[in-house]
Amino acid sequence: MAELHTSEITLKVGLDENRVPEKLNWSAEDGGVENQEIKAMLLSVWDSKNQESLKIDLWTKDMPVDEMKVFFHQTLVAMSDTFMKATQDEKMTATMKDFCEYFAEKLELKK
Repeated sequence: MAELHTSEITLKVGLDENRVPEKLNWSAEDGGVENQEIKAMLLSVWDSKNQESLKIDLWTKDMPVDEMKVFFHQTLVAMSDTFMKATQDEKMTATMKDFCEYFAEKLELKK
């Protein structure tokens, strides 16, 4: 039997004395990313056994609030795209996209 290829994604979190993230880095060798500095991350995984979503959300203490708003908007748009790919539910995807537009409008992200 042939050995399966594995891929590793690594997250490094540098904490201050109060255990607040000061520095975040990630690497994904197969994606060509090596020790790239980031300011925020959201990670969700599905626990099928317990039928629940587990998450990690981190951001550095110097992450600007205006950038966090853009990050959230872009994440919501990406989640809408992923939802469509995973479910082919066009009606709900359109509803999600409408919310993304509303979110951007209310936060004055659209120019």
